[in-house]
Amino acid sequence: MGKERSGGEKQKRMVVGVVCNFAAELKLLLTALLLLCTLVTLLQFVPSRFTISASDLRFCISPIAASPSPSLSDTQSDDLLSSGILRRAFHPYGAAAYNFITMGTYRGGPNTFAIVGLASKPLHLYSRPAYQCQWLPSNTKQNNTNITSSLAYKILPDWGYGRVYTVVVVNCTFSHPVNLDNSGGTLLLHASTSGGGDSKFNLTDTIPALTEPPGTFNLSLFTSKPKYDYLYCGSSLYGTLSPQRVREWIAYHVRLFGERSHFVIHDAGGVHEEVLEVLKPWMELGYVSLQDIREQERFDGYYHNQFLVVNDCLHRYKFMAKWIFFFDVDEYIFVPPKTTLRSVLDSLSDYSQITIEQMPMSNKLCHSVDAAKRHRKWGFEKLVYRDVKRGIRRDRKYAIQPRNVYATGVHMSQNLGAGAKTTHKTEGRIKYFHYHGTIAQRREPCRNLVNSTDINFENNPFVLDTTLRDLAGSVKKFELKMIGSRLYNTRQ
Repeated sequence: MGKERSGGEKQKRMVVGVVCNFAAELKLLLTALLLLCTLVTLLQFVPSRFTISASDLRFCISPIAASPSPSLSDTQSDDLLSSGILRRAFHPYGAAAYNFITMGTYRGGPNTFAIVGLASKPLHLYSRPAYQCQWLPSNTKQNNTNITSSLAYKILPDWGYGRVYTVVVVNCTFSHPVNLDNSGGTLLLHASTSGGGDSKFNLTDTIPALTEPPGTFNLSLFTSKPKYDYLYCGSSLYGTLSPQRVREWIAYHVRLFGERSHFVIHDAGGVHEEVLEVLKPWMELGYVSLQDIREQERFDGYYHNQFLVVNDCLHRYKFMAKWIFFFDVDEYIFVPPKTTLRSVLDSLSDYSQITIEQMPMSNKLCHSVDAAKRHRKWGFEKLVYRDVKRGIRRDRKYAIQPRNVYATGVHMSQNLGAGAKTTHKTEGRIKYFHYHGTIAQRREPCRNLVNSTDINFENNPFVLDTTLRDLAGSVKKFELKMIGSRLYNTRQ
């Protein structure tokens, strides 16, 4: 009993100690409760127009996340006129599309710039948005502060294929060179809706398109010899691509294009880990650059914003390559034996643009001679039947001398400089073999084995064509020489 009583007294002393230790906090809590109860009592006697709702309390105690609503002064209501007509009111909220989305801004010379981006297609289709450029020198002591461009015109290079967004290339031309002293500055783009979307307002967004830090402007870039003879600008790669087909394509074209070449690959979701492993050896050697452009999927443009990507590539590398090629990774450029890509293009150097004839190949038919070893052969080595159906317009691909081009497309450019020429008469000198769809197949492509030099398959005539097959051995030896055997176990 004595022990129990003693233990009880200890517990009481502990409770009293705890209360004493937190006396200040308890007083503060009780005071807050008293004030809250007083406030609730007073609110009962306040007129109803001053009542505070639950939403008002949430507004006070939580951060503001939503965009501000139109002010009450701008809000209209339906109005019944004396004539008996009910005039309806309309209440706009939010925005359907961005005014302008920049991807890249590049110099075109000492006094010109190109801004590549996306803009609302309905705005350009049904209205007349305007653009103006402004240069702000970093050195505010200069007399030419706030130079405004007298010429800022837009090019819409996607041939009307845009969806919610269309591609826009804005050319800014100033009356004289800017930043010649290399002190730095910022290019601003003023993008105005000109009443498009809402004729009551002419909204203008001021966009810092490009900042040149002091000492970074290289004037010799526009007159010096290009770093590359040939550069490849790839379209957006998406889907589940075949690592083996990518391996074959890059080895073939590095061999064809030569040492002074470069390949720009744009990853729109198609460069998964296995494809990346195929590209890495060539990236390490400096032949390939990989750009992650998956963010562009946010903006609903044509075909993974293909036109946007090729125009950005054009202006990004405009002064770094003598020729830029535009074609896909299931297409193979070919020049006849006893010629080289250099000799062919030198013979066409008077033209700023050349288009290239297509040789459509079957993506299913293989020769029966490869039946036992087709799994070890490369795609262009075993797919040897060419579609020879007549009377069909085949898509062409193209190459340009970029310094004479302002904007570009997927199958050709329609925006060449003054005096620049295009030729389509390249038959017999250069062509491309097209293995449509094979890049996205992760399975053996040979589905039908044929023991004939010609066949009618799926209502199309095909003939045996071993043009690229005959080059397969040389391409494999070239790959082994350049990167070794590290890709030997690449999967379909």
